[in-house]
Amino acid sequence: MVKFALVGCGRIAKRHAELLGGGIIEQGELVAVCDADLEKAKVYGEKYSVPYYADMHEMMRSVEVDVVSVLTESGNHSKNVIALSQYGKHIVVEKPMALTLADADAMIAACEEAGVKLFVVKQNRFNVPVVKLREALEQGRFGRLVLGTVRVRWCRPQAYYNQDSWRGTWAMDGGVLTNQASHHVDLLEWMMGEVESVYAMASTALVDIEAEDTAVVTLRFKNGALGVIEATTATRPRDLEGSLSIVGEHGAVEVGGIAVNEMKAWRFAEETDDDQQVMERYSVNPPNVYGFGHQAYYEHVVDVIENGQPQLVDGQGARKSLALIVAIYESIETGKEVFLSKSTGKCRLGA
Repeated sequence: MVKFALVGCGRIAKRHAELLGGGIIEQGELVAVCDADLEKAKVYGEKYSVPYYADMHEMMRSVEVDVVSVLTESGNHSKNVIALSQYGKHIVVEKPMALTLADADAMIAACEEAGVKLFVVKQNRFNVPVVKLREALEQGRFGRLVLGTVRVRWCRPQAYYNQDSWRGTWAMDGGVLTNQASHHVDLLEWMMGEVESVYAMASTALVDIEAEDTAVVTLRFKNGALGVIEATTATRPRDLEGSLSIVGEHGAVEVGGIAVNEMKAWRFAEETDDDQQVMERYSVNPPNVYGFGHQAYYEHVVDVIENGQPQLVDGQGARKSLALIVAIYESIETGKEVFLSKSTGKCRLGA
């Protein structure tokens, strides 16, 4: 069994704890939890009958651990990962891996020096219809790529941001692009290829936070294709959509639903026998915006550690989408098109 410990017992910890503590990950088990607020850690510790701590260093010295999952505030990911790397245990960190490229680089360097693997959670890459879409892309079925679009239309009312003082701040969180839509930005770049330039606009429409709750981004990819990112947490009264669509010269696919988990369209000029079954076989309705990807993600982590399988998203891979998000914020702040090759890598995010 691969022994996991959680650092950070906030909102997303519920999903991680359910999987690891509930026996859902066949070769993984939860052995300890930690949060600076001991009462939060106590909730999970008592529920899953594991020791709980307020100090992650005390936890690491007290419990035998193989992997630590860092689920703290985004702005604390870097310092937590760097501090934990000294224990020589593999590390899983939730998205975004960091808020600045300098912090991301420091995390990668610390893990490399310690000889541990750094896993960055990109669970939507494991969604069943997304895997099928990627397969078609790798088979060249789209031909020349023309347009890639992601849409995140979710609901995060003021009450959500009021739960914790760090939410929606530049120093610790960022806005919809960094938080809710970061997975979708990653998927778009993963499917469409490297980005040449971005032009973006954003607003804070319906909530009182420092960062944006709504953004629109246009992208030009190095292969000549165009892209659009539409992201908002100002959808009311509830979540509407989390989707990805790819258009090429020989086909078009849309993966929708609330969590990029439902095949909406699968059309190719040259059909295969399998195409007739795709809409039924590769459509899954998730119970919430987290979808089912976390389970497949943790199974992947175990497979990498136990069987030496290659990592789908390591530190360097996750840095790419962070660099894109930073360039998008640079465009929002300057009002100009930003070429990634000339991006300063600086914006209010993480400041």
